[in-house]
Amino acid sequence: MSTERLYRISFINQDKVYEMFAKQVYESDLYGFIVVEEIVFGTQSTLVIDPGEEKLKTEFDAVKRTFIPIHSIIRIDEVEKTGVSKILALDAGNVSHFPRPVGNKKKD
Repeated sequence: MSTERLYRISFINQDKVYEMFAKQVYESDLYGFIVVEEIVFGTQSTLVIDPGEEKLKTEFDAVKRTFIPIHSIIRIDEVEKTGVSKILALDAGNVSHFPRPVGNKKKD
């Protein structure tokens, strides 16, 4: 078992769910942000190239450290090995609106 920790971070960015892997995740000095450092992408030994992972790789190519707002974080998992980083469309069909009274407001 490797002594180096690896995290899978899922978060929402511009109506899409980003899932990526990193070696460092911690709370920022900037209030309300999580810091993600040392972003890890899959190995180059595979013949099939995933376009979603390539898009993430180009977006975060020169990024040393990224700050993600806490309210955008869906989940952070510590994992054994890296997987495929991906961008998924956010399914807006599962959003439930908060219930409110039906009808017109009474005038006093």
